[in-house]
Amino acid sequence: MIIKEPNVSITQDLTNLTTDQLREIAYRYQRIFCGCGYGFWEWDLETNHINWSGAFWQQLGYAELDKEVFYDANQLPSYIHPDDRNIMFEAVREHLRSSEPLRICYRIRNKAGKYIWVQVLADSIRDDQGRARYISGLNFDITELKNVEQALRESEARQVRIIQASKDGIWEWYAEDDSFHFSNRCWEHLGYNENDDIVTRGQDRLSQWRDHIHIEDLPKFDHTLRKHMLGRGAFDIEYRVNTKQGETRWIRARGRACFDEQGQPTRMSGTNMDITSIKRAEERVMQAKEDAEKANRAKSDFLSSMSHELRTPLNAILGYTQLFEYDDNLHAVQKDNLREIRSAGAHLLRLINDVLDLAKIESGNIDAELQPVLVTRVIADCFTLVRHQADARGIFLHAKYQNLDDACVTADPGRLKQALLNLLSNSIKYNRVGGEVEVSLSAREDHFLRISVRDTGVGIAPHLYDSVFQPFNRLHAELSGVEGTGVGLAITKQLVEIMRGRIGFTSEVDSGTCFWLDLEHCGKAVNKTPKNVVEVDLASADTLINKRSCRMLYIEDNLANIRLIQQFLSRYDNYLLEVAEEPFLGIYHARNSRPDVILLDIDMPGLDGYEVLKVLQKDPATALIPIIGLSANIMCIDEQKGRTAGFYQYLSKPLQINQLVLALNQLAGETEAAALISPSVPAQPEG
Repeated sequence: MIIKEPNVSITQDLTNLTTDQLREIAYRYQRIFCGCGYGFWEWDLETNHINWSGAFWQQLGYAELDKEVFYDANQLPSYIHPDDRNIMFEAVREHLRSSEPLRICYRIRNKAGKYIWVQVLADSIRDDQGRARYISGLNFDITELKNVEQALRESEARQVRIIQASKDGIWEWYAEDDSFHFSNRCWEHLGYNENDDIVTRGQDRLSQWRDHIHIEDLPKFDHTLRKHMLGRGAFDIEYRVNTKQGETRWIRARGRACFDEQGQPTRMSGTNMDITSIKRAEERVMQAKEDAEKANRAKSDFLSSMSHELRTPLNAILGYTQLFEYDDNLHAVQKDNLREIRSAGAHLLRLINDVLDLAKIESGNIDAELQPVLVTRVIADCFTLVRHQADARGIFLHAKYQNLDDACVTADPGRLKQALLNLLSNSIKYNRVGGEVEVSLSAREDHFLRISVRDTGVGIAPHLYDSVFQPFNRLHAELSGVEGTGVGLAITKQLVEIMRGRIGFTSEVDSGTCFWLDLEHCGKAVNKTPKNVVEVDLASADTLINKRSCRMLYIEDNLANIRLIQQFLSRYDNYLLEVAEEPFLGIYHARNSRPDVILLDIDMPGLDGYEVLKVLQKDPATALIPIIGLSANIMCIDEQKGRTAGFYQYLSKPLQINQLVLALNQLAGETEAAALISPSVPAQPEG
């Protein structure tokens, strides 16, 4: 059914409308009242009767029969929250007195017994004497709005509690009127309270704050703020302020600006934290650190000075006692006495040397030149040095490399040998007569290689573990009659740490101790025999198959190596050797004489072999000359690096003559080895 709307204005006199038009208007407003969910009402003050329209009460869960009670104005207050009734009555009385529109919020009970918030908007119709006859208005549910307001208040209260608990001040700047807001806590940081004029007058507070910033920190403050306003960095700064009482305190300020679409700052908010106590604690810690370092330096300087002072007369004592041993006039008892003096002097000298080493380490005057080191070579050297000491006590020395014979670690060769000697010496000294010392290697999962030194001594008691690496602490071994200084393990630990390694131990009483040190595993040593090359013996290495004239330039700064090559090539009349003992001179000779092959040492001062290679490769006159590199670096990665750089061959030092012969024969292209590699070598003009 289509309902025609009556063509009338809402302001038209209703007395002129027909019954159908009035009915249609009533239908229209009924649809509006029921569709919007509001409660429309009119209160007849003479009869105390309230007429209701709309779906308000239905939304509260009440049925038609329930609504009868709402028509009686005397019954309505029983549905209003007890805390809000007086507020409602007072608002109505004020409206009747002042004729101002009625605006009030209160809670009303729904059918389920819960209270919801209602907004009431109303006004009254009065007679000629100004007395209110009717109050007409509407009710609508604002519970969600009230819940949001409550959540907002709780959030604000929570933030206030947090800020108060943290004792931080908050501030905000507004670009619209270039004004600043500082919380009272900010001014408390400066020694003011809320009754001080500087806080209460509220004029140009930024200038007032800037006046309290320490004059040395003001440029830093302005620079940081300016950068942040330009969007070039965070505003996070620590600066000093002068308080009302004349005290200097530290503030950490952090903030963030908001920008408009044009990139202009519109507002900036932030916090101030008083970090004076933190700064003072830092100053105390730094002062304590400086004092400790000063005391440690003084101790190290004293030990170093005393060690040098003691060594001078001790060297004379030991030297003259050795002279007496060659005197045939001394009888056996006197010689025994001199040997005791010499033994005691040697022990004292070792003690002085250990103290001096410890002083050097603690003062930071000891450096480590880290490089790839072949571990088995260091172990073999150490075994040679301690073999006599082990044999004197019947100690069996042996090593287990476990397929790590060619393993290399990143270390200082001298420092690694010193550390390993200390461990081996202790394992022998504190071992049982006829015991065993085993050195073993094992790869760790974290790319470290572990060197373990295990003995069969008496072990270390658990309560002494914390004292093992303390200097001058011999763990009661001074009662055993074994000589020692008590600083060897302390030195070893610091040497290992200087080489970016780590050290530790395990021990079992009456079974023995195992000290271990871990160093970075950096690869394998280069195979002595190059791959894909037919191995030749020394007899075949003495023969170069090239019969043509060959000019060779050798760029090398080591005279021993130069003499070796000169003596070898002197057997071959067709090889003409030219030597340059300096890299720049070598480049000059290469450009002028254009040799058939260049033998180039990689490890030279001033300009290393790789740099010389680049220079020669870029010059058209020398770019095609094959260059054989020589280096003491024997890691496989070094060999690969040399080949990648453009060396024809990469040979290791000490130089093996047969390797040089193979390289030269390959270059000539007339041997079986050359057939395996097949390099493309440009033809060279004969001499």
